[in-house]
Amino acid sequence: MRTTVATLAGAVLLIGLAACSGSPAVKPVAETDVAAPAASGDQPEGITYDTARIPLGATLSTVSSVDNGRTTVELKVSGLLPDTKYGSHVHTKPCGAKPADSGPHYQNRADPFTPSVDPAFANAENEIWLDFTTDAQGAAVGRATVQWEFRKGEANSIVVHATHTSTEHGKAGTAGDRLACLTAAF
Repeated sequence: MRTTVATLAGAVLLIGLAACSGSPAVKPVAETDVAAPAASGDQPEGITYDTARIPLGATLSTVSSVDNGRTTVELKVSGLLPDTKYGSHVHTKPCGAKPADSGPHYQNRADPFTPSVDPAFANAENEIWLDFTTDAQGAAVGRATVQWEFRKGEANSIVVHATHTSTEHGKAGTAGDRLACLTAAF
């Protein structure tokens, strides 16, 4: 209950801030329990692909806002493993039955090569990186602000990965296995 109240309070705060700045572009996704992928048909909004690292019933929520051309995205998690590092990024497609269904990372300036591991494209200024480390209770918040806005219809999920995001040349933007996904149209 406390997490739900905190999530709603955070969304109300961001909506209020956007209203004060004259920007109507705030998009919250309510706290969602992760579930196993559906065998067929529509997929749950929140999916876990690795129940050992992101247990069934763990929660994910997100809110994004745009103000004067700057985009802020926040991801809140709970019920994950305690004291654990995770990577997280906005991806191009909605969550699907398979981890790869969410497509590549959303990039403001798209890398002509995939997968994108060139630090000129795979970096925290050109992508939304929401890496976080959970606390002793398995909760955390990842937040990123960039100097651009999403192109309509091209950013559709947040994927939680197994490790913090690499900045190493040839590995830039990689963060290990895709553990969970939250469908969120930005």
